[in-house]
Amino acid sequence: MTHSATTQNSAPLSKGAMLMIEIALAIGGFGIGTGEFAAMGLMPGIAEGLGVSEPQVGIVISAYALGVVIGAPLLAIAGARLFHRHLLLLLMGFYALANIASAFAPNYESLIAMRFIAGLPHGTYFGVAALVVASLVPPSQRGKAVSRVMIGLTLAVLIGNPLATWLGQTISWRYAFALVGVISVLTLALIVWFVPLNKQQVRNNPLHEIKAFNRPQVWLALLIGATGFAGVFAVFSYLAPTILHVTGESKMWIPIAMATFGLGGFTGNIVGGWLFDKYQFKAVGGVLLWSIFILLLYPQTTSELWSILLATFLVGTVVAVSPPLQTHLMDVAPGAQTLSAASHHAAFNTANALGPLLGGMAISAGFGWSSTGYVGAATATVGLIFFVIALQWQDKDLLL
Repeated sequence: MTHSATTQNSAPLSKGAMLMIEIALAIGGFGIGTGEFAAMGLMPGIAEGLGVSEPQVGIVISAYALGVVIGAPLLAIAGARLFHRHLLLLLMGFYALANIASAFAPNYESLIAMRFIAGLPHGTYFGVAALVVASLVPPSQRGKAVSRVMIGLTLAVLIGNPLATWLGQTISWRYAFALVGVISVLTLALIVWFVPLNKQQVRNNPLHEIKAFNRPQVWLALLIGATGFAGVFAVFSYLAPTILHVTGESKMWIPIAMATFGLGGFTGNIVGGWLFDKYQFKAVGGVLLWSIFILLLYPQTTSELWSILLATFLVGTVVAVSPPLQTHLMDVAPGAQTLSAASHHAAFNTANALGPLLGGMAISAGFGWSSTGYVGAATATVGLIFFVIALQWQDKDLLL
């Protein structure tokens, strides 16, 4: 397998320069992750402020995810001819404006529309950021390099989301989206300052990207992400009301629970990069088995504070599936790396749309807030089935 449709810079970068590139891109991921997950921690506040139910706020979350699903492939194709640095600047500028608009949304319907628009650049940003760092390190270090950029996303859950939740509880949920806008503007400045313009980069024809993208292994990898990770979002989206209504604790524990999930995600992200470099694609199957076990356990833990916090940390570790799946996608789609890397996040946000939707249906049907764990275990099992099919397909390809 080759790892590049991108071309290495002719002059090798120093460790310090590479670190600053990763930090700049990770801060962008921090802003996007905070924007993505903010509505989950703010669910009770948004519901009260706009006069809707908490499951209806789940639709706000799903609207953002739908924006990612639609925007990732479209913007990746539209931006295929652009230099990666220029595309990153356009995407982050768009994200800043959309989140500031979300902060000023006058009603429920307009908030749904603004969150959908904010989701559009999400997947392409992460996909292009992953391509940039993967093109600057040796092939054997790609998994860890991609995971370092994704640290921004996990830190968003560890720090950004609890901060946004606290800000929303203290002042207003609107300030949380305004904060995301400010972080996005900071990222623009850091990209201008630190991310080099690689004029040797191979810029693909959009039609060639689409043709190269149409492979069974690519679609199977996307199906794994779309279904296998939906359970994490089913649990996480309704964590705040579960703590209020099932565990019986005050809203002050919600930011702490969000941070606990983020700590699990931070840990899982680092482990995931290491797992891919050691076990390659098979790492994905191991993480999916782990997720089924944890999600089945989760409903038994929601009555006590200490146990739901521990389970929330363990659910967060399932983020370990992301770096292996992201890097695998770049391997199985030579000639369509921008589109495939962006579509990885479209798949994960299909999971972000599917999880809250199925979880909300179970809750509305009377199965209770804790039933999200069982919903999640079911979707993770579907992801595992797709993984087994993909693994068999991969073995067949190796024999040919």
